[in-house]
Amino acid sequence: MRGLAYAELDQLDRAIADYGQAIRLDPNDADTYVSRGNAYSNLNQPVRAIADYDQAIRLNPSDKMSYFNKGLAHYKLKQFSSAVAACDHAIRLDSKYAVAYDNRGIAYLMLNKAQKGCADLEKACSMGVCGNYDISRRKNTCR
Repeated sequence: MRGLAYAELDQLDRAIADYGQAIRLDPNDADTYVSRGNAYSNLNQPVRAIADYDQAIRLNPSDKMSYFNKGLAHYKLKQFSSAVAACDHAIRLDSKYAVAYDNRGIAYLMLNKAQKGCADLEKACSMGVCGNYDISRRKNTCR
């Protein structure tokens, strides 16, 4: 798909236009909505990204990446409770999804829920994603 090529070249506006054409041709392709959502997210347009992730979820509710990406977009909007909820869905779909635990942990910390946040960061670290856990320990947020 040409949209992916444009995205790889960081020509995100062109990628979005191509994804739009692909969606008009096949409005039931969840992956195209995810790809366009990612392009919108990379252009710092998280509201549009969330709309595309929501459509991808409607079409394929078992795709953990759609929920995860939606959580990232909510995080960009400082909608931390919504970010937690999206990561919850991703984790329900894959209980070993380390980056979802990591991002949910950070969102919990932003909500001043240190116990839950640190537990998630520690869980992510136990699965090999330790960057945020290590930082939170150095800052004495987590022990």
